[in-house]
Amino acid sequence: MGAGPVGLLLACELARARVRVVVVERLAAAMNESRASQLTARTAELLHERGFDALLAEAGHEPRAHFGGLGFDLSEADSGHWGNWKVPQYRTEAALAERAAELGVPLLRAHELVELTRRPDCVVCGIRGPRGPLRIRAEYVVGCDGARSTVRRLAGVPVTAVPATRELLRADVTGVRVRDRRFQRLERGFAVAATRGGVTRVMVHVFGRAPAERTGPPDFAEVVAAWKKVTGEDISGGDPLWVDAFDNARGQADRYRSGRVLLAGDAAHWHLPVGGQSINLGLQDAVNLGWKLAGTVHGWAAPGLLDTYHAERHPVAARMLDYVAAQELLMLGGPEVEPLRAVFAEVLGVERARAHLAAVMSNLDDRYGPPGPAPMGRRVPNPRPRTEPVVVRPGSPDTAPLLLRPDGHVAWVGEEGLEEAIRGLIRTRAIPREDEEGRCGTVTRT
Repeated sequence: MGAGPVGLLLACELARARVRVVVVERLAAAMNESRASQLTARTAELLHERGFDALLAEAGHEPRAHFGGLGFDLSEADSGHWGNWKVPQYRTEAALAERAAELGVPLLRAHELVELTRRPDCVVCGIRGPRGPLRIRAEYVVGCDGARSTVRRLAGVPVTAVPATRELLRADVTGVRVRDRRFQRLERGFAVAATRGGVTRVMVHVFGRAPAERTGPPDFAEVVAAWKKVTGEDISGGDPLWVDAFDNARGQADRYRSGRVLLAGDAAHWHLPVGGQSINLGLQDAVNLGWKLAGTVHGWAAPGLLDTYHAERHPVAARMLDYVAAQELLMLGGPEVEPLRAVFAEVLGVERARAHLAAVMSNLDDRYGPPGPAPMGRRVPNPRPRTEPVVVRPGSPDTAPLLLRPDGHVAWVGEEGLEEAIRGLIRTRAIPREDEEGRCGTVTRT
């Protein structure tokens, strides 16, 4: 449910693994708004591995990031795709939608989920569409339908949430000339401006102003007034392409899986969209979930493998929610946060602290599974695309074997304990062993 980036990438992952999937989307047409426009290094790696190099080629490369508006360099990040990649969300969605169509995934636009009935062997979805109601019987349903997820509500999944206390306005505007502002704190508020290709993205927050009750996007005049109040600049002569308001509400589903219903992306976790983390966490949810759900549908997944989706991704998002809350305080807090900002700016001068933040904000330090020797649980950059686990020996035949998951993370290292690790992923069947050049050799059976 949901044809945003998360739902489309998950559909691609499932279809690539030969799982029949249908995407249901409430909106009648694809969105044409820039919205989330930043892909992190880890997301860029995953897209590269899946053949989306054309999308990455059109993205602007940003070598720096920020934490709470305090900038630092990302070149120390351990990735061939280090940095942030600037590409409008509608382009990411278009590339994913094109791939899904190539894989034969049906996309039902202008169709809305209105009912969810659980049965022992399936979930029956009541859908309202332009030609009347229809019902879809699915083995599994994944809600990729945003922070106000209908799937989450109908499934009765509990959440832990913090209500909004602040609001930011943003717009993409043509025909204005304002200087770039990178996370600037002024006397009356916070302002950001950046111009690319003749389009200026402005974002503004008036200190002390509570979120407004809204049923739709704000008028451009409201953005103009807030920008004038904070910066003193007049942007009323511009032509708004897109206007939006967002707040600092944050929360997380207590469970990412409830039987045959699962949640991913903003349906599972939502927060102030600082540093583009929302779209990146969601796309990485899709990659983590895709192979596990495919293995469960095909019957080769070990018992409990699908439950590891929640066990692995819930802590990742919970940690990022804390990082986002800290950044919000640094960016949007009053004068009382200035000493904290001064101390944090000094900390960013320490190489190890800067490297740590670069890894966190690039999503490169996430690890899955129980503690163990490196590189267990860590990612292997740029592995060959796979839909099932495989045993590999990178480097030479004498190196210790790695049990590599389809999402590129190492499940086990070494011969000792390898059989048990394999049984944690698959039922009784063959797992291929590959040499460093990817040639299949002997197999091991659990």
